[in-house]
Parts: sequence; structure tokens; C-alpha cells
Amino acid sequence: MLSYQHIYHAGNLADVHKHALLCAMLDYMVQKPKPLTYIETHAGRGLYDLTAPEAVKTGEAAQGIAAVEARLPADHPYRRLLAQERALRGPNAYPGSPLLAALSLRDGDVMHLAELHPQEFRALAEVMAPWGAHLRAEDGFRAALALTPPTPRRGLMLIDPSYEVKADYDAIPKHMATIHRKWNVGTLALWYPLLPGGLHRPMVAALTQTFPDALCHEVRFPPAREGHGLIGSGMFIVNPPWGTEAEATRLTTLFAGLGGPQ
Repeated sequence: MLSYQHIYHAGNLADVHKHALLCAMLDYMVQKPKPLTYIETHAGRGLYDLTAPEAVKTGEAAQGIAAVEARLPADHPYRRLLAQERALRGPNAYPGSPLLAALSLRDGDVMHLAELHPQEFRALAEVMAPWGAHLRAEDGFRAALALTPPTPRRGLMLIDPSYEVKADYDAIPKHMATIHRKWNVGTLALWYPLLPGGLHRPMVAALTQTFPDALCHEVRFPPAREGHGLIGSGMFIVNPPWGTEAEATRLTTLFAGLGGPQ
């Protein structure tokens, strides 16, 4: 299925959760002099305009980054990169995870981005052209298996599917186990939605059985509008970099202040 376009949800509270953790992890990883590889399986278009009709229609960015950014520490890498991109493109620009990663990486680091949706891929190619990223117009899990183990071997993979296909919940633990066998030193960061039906729970249980030492972090928040199903966000991180657990604890406190389902 290729109906999902992230512009409707860019900058929502799930993005804040995911991007804050991603930026914190990359900020730590680039402090070491060794080069790294960044891989993203479901990259989207990389850059969003939060005044676009699609973004305004859902109101998710207004409830998300617009309301929460000031609650983050002033020196947080996520806030720093947001400010950097806005200074270049204007106050309504919102970088997605590929652009946040590109802004974090150094010369000598390598980036691979996969996106299957043709329209999103074209936009991604335009946004990422200055960064020298390797782009793949294909299924993200197929790309992940083809790219691992990468060179350099040190690195991080963000797995961020839309979960339009419910079979993803069953398939993801198997995919991650296979990727980890091929690339056991890599950080694997999986995002997943929290929905009222709890579709994520069997997936997380299977992942926890395979990766008992992984960091599993979930936050809950009020729905963006009446009837909206997204009530929280989860990140399951295999081989989390040092400091990730502390960052997760800070985010728990931040999101607890928003209320929402428990």
C-alpha cells in the first residue's frame, strides 16, 4: 500500500518523541572520531512545510512540535538542528529524520535512505541532493537486508514504517532478528504507534524475547483531535548508545506533563 504521506502528521507528538531520541543518539555517536553509517528504511520526503494544507488540516503539528519544543532543554540537539534548518528555510520548515541525520553527520559518514512511495521519493531526492546520500526507491526492509552489514560497520538504522499493512507487526520481529544477525554491532531503532487496540503489544513482546537487553521506551499523549487513534509513541532500540536511557527518562517527564491516556 502506498497511500501514506507523512506531511499530514509531520511535527506531531510521535515525531517529537522519535526525533528527540534520534538526535540525542546521533549527537553522542558523532563525538567519537570513528566514521559511521546511517540507514533509514522508510525515509519519507525529508522536509515538510508546516503551513501546507495537509499539515494544517490535521492540527497535529500545532499539538506537537509547536507546543512542546520550548519544553526541551535549550541545548538539546533536536532544538539546535530545528533552529539551524529554520534559519536556512524559514520558520515553518520542519526537517524529517533523514535531514536531521544529515545535519548531524560528518564528512566521512555514510547515509543510505530507502523510500518506496514514488511521490515521496522524488521529493526526498530533491531535498537530499546536496548531502550525497545514497537513495533507494524500494521496500525498506529489502533495502535493510541488502545494505547490512554496511561499511563503515559502526552505525544506526532507523526503522519507521507507516504500519498501514497490519502484517508489519508480525513481520518486524523477524526482520530485526535477521538484520541483527548480519549487523550485530549496529544500533537498530524501531518506531511504532500506540493505538487503542494495542496492536503493538505482541510485536514488542516478541522483540523483547529476542533482544532482552534492548531499550523499550513508550510515551502517551492526548489524541490530536476527537476520534484520532494515535495515543502514544514507542521506540525499541537495540544496542542503544550511551546516554539514550537518560534521554528517554527526560522525555517521559516531558510527555507526562501533557496528560493523555495512561
